[in-house]
Amino acid sequence: MRRQQSKVIQVVRGVEQSDGAGVKLKRIIGQRQLRRLDPFLMLDEFGSDHADDYIAGFPPHPHRGFQTVTYMLQGKMGHKDSVGNQGVIEDGGLQWMNAGSGIIHEEMPQQTEGKLRGFQLWVNLPADEKMSAPGYEDIQSKQVPELFIDSVDNNSLEPPKIMHEPSKVRVLAGEYNGVNGPIKTHAVSPHFLDFHLKGDANVAFKTSHEHQGFVYVYEGVLNVGDHSLNSGDLGVLAMSDELVLHNQSAGDAKAIFVSGLPLNEPVAQYGPFVMNTEAEIQQALKDYQQGTLARTVAL
Repeated sequence: MRRQQSKVIQVVRGVEQSDGAGVKLKRIIGQRQLRRLDPFLMLDEFGSDHADDYIAGFPPHPHRGFQTVTYMLQGKMGHKDSVGNQGVIEDGGLQWMNAGSGIIHEEMPQQTEGKLRGFQLWVNLPADEKMSAPGYEDIQSKQVPELFIDSVDNNSLEPPKIMHEPSKVRVLAGEYNGVNGPIKTHAVSPHFLDFHLKGDANVAFKTSHEHQGFVYVYEGVLNVGDHSLNSGDLGVLAMSDELVLHNQSAGDAKAIFVSGLPLNEPVAQYGPFVMNTEAEIQQALKDYQQGTLARTVAL
């Protein structure tokens, strides 16, 4: 039986804006063209060679009701939170934070010059986990599995042969050909893969028709089915059995693939608070104003 391919059904480009204390970024999910992609609430790409664009970072601010993921491509970012967690991630590292019932945290660059580049993704939580205990995990680059991949036939679900070729995939969350990423959250069974494809590289891998997902190209040009995605393009996918990525150019192409189980629940959002009802949002605001949102230690 022929496997059905996941296809691009919408192409979205990010909107330039700033967040935190003036950090310049592109908002891809969470803007007018794509408000949300259940279970994903927001996707930002931040990056600059100029310290003035990022040095002020993201000073202490609250969250409730979802998870945040920060993935560093280049540079150093530090984290501190109200639970007492702290850590630094560098090139290729990521942090996955469960805001749950409430957390106050900061993310500050740990450099004063050079390039800082990465992504922040917000992942919604189901209603019965929105008031779960807050938590934080930082994953260093060496903990992320990297598989060197050979081109595979577009219609095959056989695992590509793992070999020392330039093209590779980094498995941040979920599973790729039997290899699991280091992130163990089960809320929406997320998959987060980072593909680095050399010229004319071609790869096919299993996807779940139960998920919603996207491909975001952050370097080069990549073909996804009938669609050609340029750097800065996000392709919203109609998910099926497999996804085929093809770099038809001579240069490198890099892209992230992210998917998860949709929650199909009502969303009430006010800035950094994401709940199911307006009453819950009002309670979050009240808790924050009264200093009871999070158990606070000095940041």
